[in-house]
Amino acid sequence: MNARFIGAACAILAIATPAVAHGPGDVVTPHFEHAIPNIPGKTLTALVVDYPPGGASVPHTHADSAFIFAYVLSGEIESKVNDGRIQRYNAGESWYEPPAARHLVSRNASKTKPAKLLAVFVANSEEKALTTAAEESNTAERKQ
Repeated sequence: MNARFIGAACAILAIATPAVAHGPGDVVTPHFEHAIPNIPGKTLTALVVDYPPGGASVPHTHADSAFIFAYVLSGEIESKVNDGRIQRYNAGESWYEPPAARHLVSRNASKTKPAKLLAVFVANSEEKALTTAAEESNTAERKQ
């Protein structure tokens, strides 16, 4: 399998890697990757993001071609995409992110309980950097 995800810390995450730090206090585990047979040139990639209590991802942007579906598996996640407001999602709730989205806040809403998120990307198969660290100017948004 090929490397498809560059973590928010800008490190390459190979699909065979069991768990790698994604940002301060979160762990990303590759779960699934496969070319979509009836949509030539597109690949579906699924990742599980585990947030410890108080854990957060660094602000990041998504690939120009990547449509993302996010589903909270457990706990509560706070998320801010593009110019939207910070929203809280509970286990069983979901949202989507459009291609080239800026994900300025992605964090566990709890300081005492862990949270887990499933992120599913549909992107151009040749696009290797699905996620890259955002500019440091967005650091203040992360602290809201």
